[in-house]
Amino acid sequence: MRVRRLAAWTALPLAVTLGLVACGSGGDGGSGGTNPNAAVRIEIAEPQHLVPTNTNETSGSQVLAALFSPLVEYDEANKAYEVAAESVTSEDNTTWTIKLKDGYTFHNGEKVTADNYVDAWNYGAYAPNGQNSSYFFEKIAGYEDLQGEQPKARTMSGLKKVDDLTFTVTLSQPYAEFKTMLGYTAFYPLPKAAFSAPGVLAEGYEQAPIGQGPFKMKGTWQHDAKVEVEKYDAFPGEKPKVAGVEFRIYQQLTAAYADVLSDNLDVIKTIPTENLSTASTDLGDRFKTSPASSFQFLSFPTYQKEFSNPDVRKAISMAIDREEITKSIFKDSQTPARSFVSPVVAGYRDNTIGSAGTFDPAKAKALYQAAGGPSRIEISYNGDGGHKDWVDATCNQLKANLGVDCVGTAEPKFADLLTKVKAKQPVGLFRMGWIMDYPSMENYLGPLYSTTGSSNYYGYSNPQFDRLVAEGSAAATEEEAIKKYQQAEDLLAKDMPVIPLRFGQNSFGHSTKVTNVEMDLFDRVDLVKIEAVQ
Repeated sequence: MRVRRLAAWTALPLAVTLGLVACGSGGDGGSGGTNPNAAVRIEIAEPQHLVPTNTNETSGSQVLAALFSPLVEYDEANKAYEVAAESVTSEDNTTWTIKLKDGYTFHNGEKVTADNYVDAWNYGAYAPNGQNSSYFFEKIAGYEDLQGEQPKARTMSGLKKVDDLTFTVTLSQPYAEFKTMLGYTAFYPLPKAAFSAPGVLAEGYEQAPIGQGPFKMKGTWQHDAKVEVEKYDAFPGEKPKVAGVEFRIYQQLTAAYADVLSDNLDVIKTIPTENLSTASTDLGDRFKTSPASSFQFLSFPTYQKEFSNPDVRKAISMAIDREEITKSIFKDSQTPARSFVSPVVAGYRDNTIGSAGTFDPAKAKALYQAAGGPSRIEISYNGDGGHKDWVDATCNQLKANLGVDCVGTAEPKFADLLTKVKAKQPVGLFRMGWIMDYPSMENYLGPLYSTTGSSNYYGYSNPQFDRLVAEGSAAATEEEAIKKYQQAEDLLAKDMPVIPLRFGQNSFGHSTKVTNVEMDLFDRVDLVKIEAVQ
């Protein structure tokens, strides 16, 4: 699969130091060939969760990509192709038949069947379970009956087992891109052993998840330290070329970078901003860049009175000099963003936010004062993600251009920040990052801004926006869908629930002990391609 999610780190795109940076995979290793019996060490932040239907951030998703195999993955044209699925078909885009490949087993020996998908999806959709990715089952018929404090049902009427390797999914309305969605983490299966009773997750499952992917857990999740996995010999798909992976948890990217330089860590997924200017010298051709789907933005708690006026939000956007921060902090390694969807998806348009994206301090200050903007602005961010420099630079601009007091506040971990904003605790503005779940404009719009969106942490709600996204989802063709999605994006430009800041690409590095290191559009290291050097 390929995954997006809320991104903990600052994502970094193609460096402008052309000629100094090698793109793509490969790298120098030792001269003694590869060692299939070695394990590799990859940097992540502390995951928030390790249950597939509750994992909506990149670090947890990287771990789950080792433990599970998706129904579909994506080719170079971003088209879905079958992996754990034998076929995914529909004659009307409403009723979909999913046939599973035979031979997959969970790491405890259980055979993977249609029941494992039906049970997992129903668990994820059932509102009292409080799963972060419940939203992704919204299109399935019967989802509404699983919502509320006292749901009418525990299972969705749209899920039906046909036989051990076949099940059908009936949607509440047609959705041509449903197959594309199935690469996302929420659609992984769960074994019978994951449940202590029907629909009840077994205590302790999350500390040692059992999947059906190329690696299995080695021990349990060591919080704030590491998650270890080892190769699962019975995996029927493409086999990994290493014996295992240690996902090493860091709270500071600079520490991870130092460990890569000393060969005490094998892969750092994001080069710290303070090391960008020297990374090509420090690492040579082990400093890599590749395309990504990342989108960095500042979010408003729109439910708070001081940020409820769209003019306040637009004024803050106009007071930020995106080009200056991109140049001074990111060394021109990111692209200023003035749209709500990434350039990597069909339907992207440049500068959809219009005048709100034009740096104009005088106009910004006049608009801010007229709209009654607060005299003090706080920007919260996760301290484990390399964000301090650009947040401080943004605050300095807001102080100078709006005449306000501005302070950056670091939460220790990304999981801590997510917990606070989900509970609507006062954090002021807060930084967020997004990496797509599946390649579609809808994935940059529905989860983030729909009233019931899985990652709508800012309380934004616009019924017209919701309707347009739903109409786009129900469209018969991609062209018709894009027209609706673009109309929905135009509404975001009027309401400005978030401030688009930057589009990124992967900027990563590795030690001398590994080779064939690649990262995908979803901020994940390819765990099947990476190799350890003798």
